[in-house]
Amino acid sequence: MENFTFSLLHSDEEIPYHLLLLADETQEAINQYIFNSDIYLLHDGTENIAVMALYRKSNTELEIKNIAVIENYRSKGIGSTLMDKAKEIAKENHYKTLTVGTSDTGVQQIRFYEKNGFIKSGILKDFFIENYPAPIYENGLQMRDMVLLSHHLAE
Repeated sequence: MENFTFSLLHSDEEIPYHLLLLADETQEAINQYIFNSDIYLLHDGTENIAVMALYRKSNTELEIKNIAVIENYRSKGIGSTLMDKAKEIAKENHYKTLTVGTSDTGVQQIRFYEKNGFIKSGILKDFFIENYPAPIYENGLQMRDMVLLSHHLAE
């Protein structure tokens, strides 16, 4: 991982929608949170290979709104590295909880978050039905509910 650089996107830099769209269905959905989020990029020296958007939900809770890794860098531990960075940022800024939401059809994503210390903490019923104009399918199933997961940070 020593060849990678991790940086906060500055407000005058272009939003990397091409990366964010790897984890969210539409630019309209991204625009609901991105302007109030801190965007972090992971760069391999030639290109941005991953993105993470963190949103301050309250004084004690930081939410991962988006996390994505380009295809040819997946399954190499980069997602877990980003999760470690999110936990580090949350701790440095005195948050108590790091949260994330994903589709009930996202079995791989749920497994990934649980592997990184998150536990299921709730469900937002019909989230994807009510917040997207057209049905979205993943793993052959229509996305319906959002599964919420939380990681409580050690003091």
